[in-house]
Amino acid sequence: MTNDQEIKEEVRKRYGAAAERASAGCCGTEENAVTSHLYNTDEIRELPKEALLASLGCGNPVAVAEMREGEVVLDLGSGGGIDVLLSARRVGPTGKAYGLDMTDEMLKLAKTNAQKAGVTNVQFLRGEMENIPLPSEEVDVIISNCVVNLSPDKDAVLREAYRVLKPNGRLAIADIVTRGALPEVIKENWAMWTGCVSGALDIDEYTEKLKAAGFEGIEIEPFREYAPADAEAWGMGDLLREAGLTGAENLGILSAVVRATKPVLSAVEGPAGAKKVLEPVAVVASDRSASCDEQKCC
Repeated sequence: MTNDQEIKEEVRKRYGAAAERASAGCCGTEENAVTSHLYNTDEIRELPKEALLASLGCGNPVAVAEMREGEVVLDLGSGGGIDVLLSARRVGPTGKAYGLDMTDEMLKLAKTNAQKAGVTNVQFLRGEMENIPLPSEEVDVIISNCVVNLSPDKDAVLREAYRVLKPNGRLAIADIVTRGALPEVIKENWAMWTGCVSGALDIDEYTEKLKAAGFEGIEIEPFREYAPADAEAWGMGDLLREAGLTGAENLGILSAVVRATKPVLSAVEGPAGAKKVLEPVAVVASDRSASCDEQKCC
């Protein structure tokens, strides 16, 4: 299709424009068709409206992530900051929430939203998911909302996520996934790439990439499958007809929650004079704060 840098520049342009629209107090119908009703009223009541308008996600990762008082959270592709602000509330004043984004307009908007909300235990970082500007083993939980699919190098993203997580750290992200391969006409369409579709991974491929990065306890749970009517609402009807998908009941494109854990490793003494061997320690999962059924999606 094109090189990685071109993809990133197209993504940067789209989301920079989205930040400017949100700052002006408006949001295009293309985004609203997918992102409306993801958060309940109680969650967003005290947040600036610009934070919600700039949310272009496909789920609510904060609702399904296990966040505890005093923990450190990192949001990959934090946009206008809505999930960072909600996470900061979850971890409390002794915790911290980082937001990482590569778009200057989004970072400016997120910082403004944090100031308006009076949230101080947050920090927004400029950078890319493939090279996270944080030390190793810095965070307890990584969240993301329909952003990992936008990266042209998802292996690098997942390796970096694994690196910055503490042992027993958790990954809990909302993302777009597919069942099977998408038609080439969709993969090659810029609007479908920057719209979170063309770069989506097949569920099995996503699982294998998480394993290759070192993650365990992998779960990918779809909670919404998109139909041609959804794509028509996005203005993608002509593309569907070109791909021959207008008669399909669904498109094999799904919103899903992706969970995984970085295992705990303990040093075990070997025979006299031998090097220490690292062995995994079993991790018992705690109760989740919410299930996929509790996700609210239009």
